[in-house]
Amino acid sequence: MQLFSRNPRGWQAKPLTQGMVALFRRTRRQTRLRPVAIHCNYLVNLASAQETILEKSRASFREEIQRAILLGADYLVVHPGSARGARAVDGIETCARSLQIACRGLNLGRLRILLENTAGQGACIGNSFEHLREIKDRCPKLRLAFCIDTAHLFTSGYDIREEEGLEATIDGLDRSVGAKLVRLVHFNDSRAPHNSRVDRHWHIGLGHIGGAALRRVAGHPKLRHAAFILETPYDDPMADLENLNKLRSFVEDE
Repeated sequence: MQLFSRNPRGWQAKPLTQGMVALFRRTRRQTRLRPVAIHCNYLVNLASAQETILEKSRASFREEIQRAILLGADYLVVHPGSARGARAVDGIETCARSLQIACRGLNLGRLRILLENTAGQGACIGNSFEHLREIKDRCPKLRLAFCIDTAHLFTSGYDIREEEGLEATIDGLDRSVGAKLVRLVHFNDSRAPHNSRVDRHWHIGLGHIGGAALRRVAGHPKLRHAAFILETPYDDPMADLENLNKLRSFVEDE
């Protein structure tokens, strides 16, 4: 499962009390949920060229790490950020530096930070496997891994609609960052068209990627070790069940 440990759209976060942490850990043991991922709040921009935003982002991300450690989460997912006002290469360097600063002096234990690929909207970095590799290579001590979002993948230019395109994409992923380091897959259809650089998640099988293509993604042998998380729109509680059942059917058919 994936959750936010705090308000995802605000800088301020209520502290986690001992009671909250104990309840979370106890409930997780009882339900045997694994893995548990925390998604970083949306305001964090580790690649920002604006000093004020960058400073706040680094402090907020460090707090996210500390909360994830307290809760015993397996993964913390973060977008690399936007390099607006600077070159992409500068954004990549700033992001890597931010990750190192935020983690300084912390014992992450089993927690792994996952860099998520982006749609490339605006000046966002992380829309190519090469960007993700370059960030990781600059942080050799952090044991970074990856979260791959299917909607972001598609709208950033990777055409996964047909089997040949999917194989080329997975091969590129494997060469760049290593498919084994993909620990999480955000499994979404896309309301936006291919290579549009627009981030619009949609219900499984009803978007521009399509059910047949997503079935191949779910059953791909190089992704079977990863946990799949739905981030489809929450416009109807029954839609959640339909999306989940579709994903389960894709896996069960393999």
